[in-house]
Amino acid sequence: MADSTAMNKGLLALTLPDDVRDAIADWRQWLSAERRASDHTTENYLADLYAFLGFVREHRGDTPDIADLLALNPRDFRSWLARRSMDGMAKSSTARALSSLRNFYRFLDRTGRGQNAAVNSIRNPKLPQSVPKPLSPQDAIAVLDNAGAWQDEPWLAKRNLALFTLLYGCGLRISEALDLNANQRPTGDSMVITGKGNKQRLVPVLPIVRDAIEDYVRTCPYAPNGNEPLFVGARGGRLVAQVAQREMRKIRGLLNLPDTATPHAMRHSFATHLLAGGGDLRTIQDLLGHASLSTTQRYTSVDTERLMAVYQGTHPRARR
Repeated sequence: MADSTAMNKGLLALTLPDDVRDAIADWRQWLSAERRASDHTTENYLADLYAFLGFVREHRGDTPDIADLLALNPRDFRSWLARRSMDGMAKSSTARALSSLRNFYRFLDRTGRGQNAAVNSIRNPKLPQSVPKPLSPQDAIAVLDNAGAWQDEPWLAKRNLALFTLLYGCGLRISEALDLNANQRPTGDSMVITGKGNKQRLVPVLPIVRDAIEDYVRTCPYAPNGNEPLFVGARGGRLVAQVAQREMRKIRGLLNLPDTATPHAMRHSFATHLLAGGGDLRTIQDLLGHASLSTTQRYTSVDTERLMAVYQGTHPRARR
């Protein structure tokens, strides 16, 4: 599926007018250099834009140039949203794609290529308020205990343990962990993490996290150093999220955990277990790097569910 998407994107890029290709190249450079977007974020933005351009070509009957893109009206954008809905795309995916388009159009305006007000008149899809699905403390520890049980190479097992211990012990997003370079790994009691929107936050580091990372670095045959990636794959390149997710699927199979047990669930578990242990929301918000307290407040419903389960199972009146 990923190869097919890349192929389609490549074929479309070959047929685009020069002004669109130049704008995309400049936008990509701006995202990386000015916005300091991660490679993962940049590729997602580009994939969203290429998918939209493919729709516009089909919708109009020809490949659009910049003038065509600037002339699109609200009805065109609503047709695109309707197509995504018909194709079964998740609302969260469509919301991200719309954000990518707005970013591209803002770039066109900023670089003097022209404006399109219609894209900003389109409302975001209404997203259901998702409730985080953390692991229990016992399952989170079991994940770490089995992080590389199937690996023939000891260093790969240590890499998995270091990565998942970092997610659970520090509450990092998987993208934040994988974007770390060797010289950014924790050497003391805290580390600086650059999160969404290029915002930095100070995260405390437990000794067990630091020790797991150092143990991995010592045994890694690629000896990560300086500006080289901290977490690497079997061939020495920067570890990608898909591989981390695949490793977690293997752990799920070993432990018979639900599909909600993902690398990101380790971050959810970090927050939920802190809250259950008496942590206050503001502190947890800072640790997670949430821009809004309302995002962090989702964890209170998770903790309430846990308390109700305990109540239902232990309170004498609840068992009547």
